[in-house]
Amino acid sequence: MAAMRHVLTVAALGEILTGVALLFAPSFVASLLLGGPMPDVALPVARVAGFALIGLGMACWPGPPAAGMLIYSTAVALYLAWLGFTGAAMGPFLWPVVILHLILTGLLIGSVARSARE
Repeated sequence: MAAMRHVLTVAALGEILTGVALLFAPSFVASLLLGGPMPDVALPVARVAGFALIGLGMACWPGPPAAGMLIYSTAVALYLAWLGFTGAAMGPFLWPVVILHLILTGLLIGSVARSARE
C-alpha cells in the first residue's frame, strides 16, 4: 500500500508540473510533445487543460480529492472571466460557463468544508 501511495504521489506531481508548464509556456510544451507550434486560438484551451492537469494532480495527492476539482473549477472560472473582461474571448458560451464554474466552486467549497468538519 505504501508503494502505491508513493507512485500516486509521483504521478500527481508529474501532472501538476505539466499543468504549470501548459499555463506558462503552452506553445513550448506543444512543440516538445507534438513537434510543432500551437495556433494562437489553441492557447486558451491549452491553459484550461493545464488547470485540469493541476486539478487532477491535486485530486491524486494525499488529501481530499474534492480539493483538486475545487482548484480546477475556481481557476477555470477566473481565467475564462479574465478572457471575457479583457475581450480576448467572446464566444456565446463563455459567460454561461463562467457562471456554471462559479456555482460549482461554491458547491465544492461547501463540500470540502463539510468533509473537513467530519
